[in-house]
Amino acid sequence: MNFKKSLTLIAILTVGLISYAQTETTDGAKKNRFKDSLDGKLDFSDFLIDVNGFIPVPQLITEPALGGIGLIFSPVFIKPNKHQAEGEYTPPDITAAFGGYSANKSWGVGGMRIATLPQYKLKYRAALAYADVNLDFYRTLPVVGEKEFGFNFRSTIAFASVLRELGNSDIYLGLEYLYLHNNIKPNFNNINLPDFVEEKDLTSNLSNLGVVLEYDKRDNLFTPNKGWYFTSSYNINANWTGSDYDFQTLDIALYKFFQFTSNWVCGFHAESKLQFGDAPFYAKPAINMRGVPMARYQGDDIYVFETEQRFDITSRWSLVAFGGLAKAPIDGQSFGDADLVHSYGTGFRYLIARKFGIRTGIDFAWSNNDFGWYIIFGSAWNNRS
Repeated sequence: MNFKKSLTLIAILTVGLISYAQTETTDGAKKNRFKDSLDGKLDFSDFLIDVNGFIPVPQLITEPALGGIGLIFSPVFIKPNKHQAEGEYTPPDITAAFGGYSANKSWGVGGMRIATLPQYKLKYRAALAYADVNLDFYRTLPVVGEKEFGFNFRSTIAFASVLRELGNSDIYLGLEYLYLHNNIKPNFNNINLPDFVEEKDLTSNLSNLGVVLEYDKRDNLFTPNKGWYFTSSYNINANWTGSDYDFQTLDIALYKFFQFTSNWVCGFHAESKLQFGDAPFYAKPAINMRGVPMARYQGDDIYVFETEQRFDITSRWSLVAFGGLAKAPIDGQSFGDADLVHSYGTGFRYLIARKFGIRTGIDFAWSNNDFGWYIIFGSAWNNRS
C-alpha cells in the first residue's frame, strides 16, 4: 500500500466533506456544520445530524503486535435514535466500514452496525470482516526462556447479537453468535510446529453461540462521565454449534464511572475471563490493556483491573492518566505464581462531537516489556474490547 496516496485520498475526502457541510440558511447565509453553535469550535455534531454525515476516522495503527505503524480509514455514521425516551439516554445508531494496512503487511476490510429499537426493547449488533494478519504468539520454553512464534492468519469473521430488555429494568438478556474461519501459516523456519499448536489448528472453524446478560446505566455510549455498565457472557463451541472444537468461555466485566468534581471523571474496569475445554492456541484468553501487545500474555484465565482518570482542562480539551494490573495463569498454575502484568500511561482528548459526547485523542502506554501509542475514538476500553 502507498501511504502517500492514502493520506492524499483522506485529505481530498476531508476537503470534500467540509465543502459539502457548507449549507445555506433561510436568509442565504452560509452555515458551517463543522463548527459548534455554542462555542464556534470544530465539532461534527450538526454534520452528523443534519446532513446524514459521518466522522472520517483516518486512524493510525499503533498496535505493537501489528508492526507499530499502519493506517485504517473508517467512515463512522452516527444518527440519533428516532425513539427517544424523555429523561433517559438512548444510544444513537452507528454504522461503520473500515479498511486498513499495517507495517507488518497485515490488512483487513469490514463493516459493522450497532442499533437500538427501544419501541421493541431490543438492541442488536452485526459485523462482517475479512483479514490477512501477521501476529506473534509468545511462550516460555525450558532453558530458552520466552520465545515468539509468528503466524499468518487469513480469517473470515461474522458476528451478530440480539438482546431484549427485561421489563423496564435496563437489564438486557439475549444471544450472540460468532463464526470464524481461519487459514493459518507459520512464519518461522521450524520444520515441526511448536507443542502448543495442533495440525488441525491450521485450517479450522469456530462456531460460537453465547448467552449474554447486560446492565447499562452509562450516561454516554462513547465517552461516559458517570454510570454503571455490567456485561457477562457464556459462550459455547461444540460439534452441535458447527465448531471444530469443544470449549466454553465465561466473561464477566464491570465498568464504573463517576465525577469526583465537575471536571474530574473517574473510571474503573474489572474483568475476569475463564475458559474450559480444549481451545485452539489463538482463542486462548489474552490480557488486553494499553501498552500490552495483543496475544503477548495468554492463559486459561485472565484477571484485569484498570483505572482511568480524565481531567477536563476546558470544555473541549482533557488530559487522561491510566493504569492497570492483570494476570493470566495457565492450567495447573496458581494465581499467585502467575506473572503480574502492569500497564500505565497518559494522553489527551478533544470533544469532537459535543451533542453525542464523543471525545477523541492519543494515549501513550508502557507495560512490563513494551510501549505503545494509540489513537482513541470514544472510550479506550471500547477501542480495546
